[in-house]
Amino acid sequence: MLFQLSEEHLMIQKAARDFAQNELKPGVIERDELQKFPTEQIKKMGELGFMGMMVDPKYGGAGLDSVSYVLAMTEIAKVDASAAVIMSVNNSLVCAGMEKYCSEEQKMKYLVPLAKGEVIGAFCLSEPEAGSDATSQKTTAVDMGDYYLLNGTKNRITNGSTASTYLVIAQTDVEKKHKGINAFIVERGWEGFEIGPKEKKMGIRGSDTHSLMFTDV
Repeated sequence: MLFQLSEEHLMIQKAARDFAQNELKPGVIERDELQKFPTEQIKKMGELGFMGMMVDPKYGGAGLDSVSYVLAMTEIAKVDASAAVIMSVNNSLVCAGMEKYCSEEQKMKYLVPLAKGEVIGAFCLSEPEAGSDATSQKTTAVDMGDYYLLNGTKNRITNGSTASTYLVIAQTDVEKKHKGINAFIVERGWEGFEIGPKEKKMGIRGSDTHSLMFTDV
């Protein structure tokens, strides 16, 4: 089987490579050493369509295929792993889930600005005692009728302090175990939502990683 990239794929790859070399490479070592979030660079990535690459254009995305996304991600990651992980979380963990499962109202309110790169999203799954074993997570969401009450702690969350929209994974029915786990949208600034100190890392330090606490949110 002969696999060849299309002209569009090659164009996207080149655009991502040029951006990485011209916009990300200058200062990348300094940003990592100082643990400095690449704010301006991520903003430009949003303007170029890199923050919602596979999202339907009607929701602010670029409407591209997964090959285009992987090519762009590869070029970004070659130069700045921090920018790549920020981009990856926004595309793969936040935008993709929202486009597939959210209501139309939620998509227009949350997905559109995320896909355009106007704001950044975070995916909140890992906990102090539940990393790769998601079924052991302890965060709970109790059905109060017309809203849920969220309580728990999330650890090692990428975009923890820079995100505006958070997808939080929580247990709604402990008896159902993994089948009782659901996802909730939380906005930055909601009462009871606290962002912990920045976590120290061995690498990818331009990406901010934090613990998040939810107390009767």
